[in-house]
Amino acid sequence: MSRRRLIAVAGTAVLGAAGAFRGLSGRYFPPDEGQPGAPGGPAFDETYRGRRIQGEPTTGGAAHGPHGWRVTVDGKPLGVMRRADGSYLSMVDHYGSYGTPLAAARGAVDELGEGQALSGLLH
Repeated sequence: MSRRRLIAVAGTAVLGAAGAFRGLSGRYFPPDEGQPGAPGGPAFDETYRGRRIQGEPTTGGAAHGPHGWRVTVDGKPLGVMRRADGSYLSMVDHYGSYGTPLAAARGAVDELGEGQALSGLLH
């Protein structure tokens, strides 16, 4: 392999990695403490796109770490997990990162649309 080609390949790899990290940064903004659904924040109960979303912080065995939440959509449980970066994901929308469990529940409602409902099973 020629020296020029090696430099070109290395430069492309560095620029590609920088672009990937730039695309990832700024996607997740931690929520303000004290807002509904924020870690350590109050419980929430709202209607979003015609669906009732409820959530409350959990403690003890039902919690997934120090910021565990029990979230339901129309009375059926929605699995919500905290990611390593502090954001949340739902079992309906595995690829989205949300700042709060409330935002994750709204994202799940968006993914479900009007015609689908949760099964009521967490696993």
